[in-house]
Amino acid sequence: MSEASAAKSLLNASAVRERAHKMLALGDQLPNFRVDLGKLEGAAQLVIDTTRAAYPTLDVPFHSRWRHFDIDGFDYWKEIDEAMAWPSPAERSRTAMDLAIISVLLDAGAGPGWRFLYDVSGEYVSRSEGLALASLVMFRNCEFSKWPSYPLRVDGEILAALTEDKLIKGFQVTAQNPLAGVAGRVALLRRLGQTVLAKPEVFGTKDTPRPGGIFDHLASLAENGRIAAPVILREVLTHLGPIWPSRLTLGGIALGDCWKHASMKTDDATNGLVPLHKLSQWLSYSLIEPLQWVGIEVTDIDGLTGLAEYRNGGLFIDTDVLTLRDPAAAQREHTVDSELVVEWRTLTVALLDRLADVVRTKLNMDRQSLPLARILQGGTWTAGRSVAKRKRADGGPPLKIVSDGTVF
Repeated sequence: MSEASAAKSLLNASAVRERAHKMLALGDQLPNFRVDLGKLEGAAQLVIDTTRAAYPTLDVPFHSRWRHFDIDGFDYWKEIDEAMAWPSPAERSRTAMDLAIISVLLDAGAGPGWRFLYDVSGEYVSRSEGLALASLVMFRNCEFSKWPSYPLRVDGEILAALTEDKLIKGFQVTAQNPLAGVAGRVALLRRLGQTVLAKPEVFGTKDTPRPGGIFDHLASLAENGRIAAPVILREVLTHLGPIWPSRLTLGGIALGDCWKHASMKTDDATNGLVPLHKLSQWLSYSLIEPLQWVGIEVTDIDGLTGLAEYRNGGLFIDTDVLTLRDPAAAQREHTVDSELVVEWRTLTVALLDRLADVVRTKLNMDRQSLPLARILQGGTWTAGRSVAKRKRADGGPPLKIVSDGTVF
């Protein structure tokens, strides 16, 4: 297998899942964590209780960025959507994808000290919901559009020239209201703009190329009105891959959210490499609904994996499914490429699959009635947040992560 072929073999959800379970199977050989699968039942019960509290009938929506626009029972995207006279269902979906793409890319952890003031209500919103609302307000206020008469769009040309000052102003960042990784977020959006402009065959040439132009590309791949979720991820990784910071490459192909871990042994050029593709999968989950709105059926949603981020990962540490071999490591800072963080994130993916099986068994449900995307929403992410609040005053993750604004 050539290096380029080996690289492409890592750019899919199957590779993420396969290597995550391979890591989990190492058990006592893991260098940084101990795994106690006996604790999974308790973690699963916490997830079930959390899910029932939010969704008493277990009618849980998919985990996606759209849920973060619904804050305290008010859906800010729905407010815009219902007020618009959309020229076509397709334009509605293009617009939604414009918003989803930039909002997901701005969704890396905000840090405990940042919050966003929504001037209409006078309310402060923090963390993922605050980031979602800040991105939506900038989107609504024409900050990403080339034309003032078309505020609800994102143009590649505007993104490519985005300044830190513009994002700092839009996200209300000050010395007293610090946002982690501002430079990294801006650089990511600039590269998104450059990528969109460089690929008019994917992102559209009719007007100015836009991120939401990928809607037409994805729709063209639907066969008999159906597209599989892993195909969405494949296209996201293929066409948006150049936006990620230059980390690891193989055969000249950027591997994105893929890292090194010495315990991951293979007999080819991918030896030691662990793909996770967290934000790309988060984005893929968030593109499902705009496709469904135009009648395209999205299949094999469970073909995507759970998300290797600090709420899901924190759930397993805070419920003692995972414990650090060196307890003092909880007090040290860790970069995202450290083997400890890579191991934690990789185990999180595999443990989400194992936990999902326990949850379904307890609820007498199956993958069709309770896919992983609903368990994440119901679910593991919210349970991870709630247990973090009980364990730590700032509600932050159980590990101290140095974030550049492009991973978590």
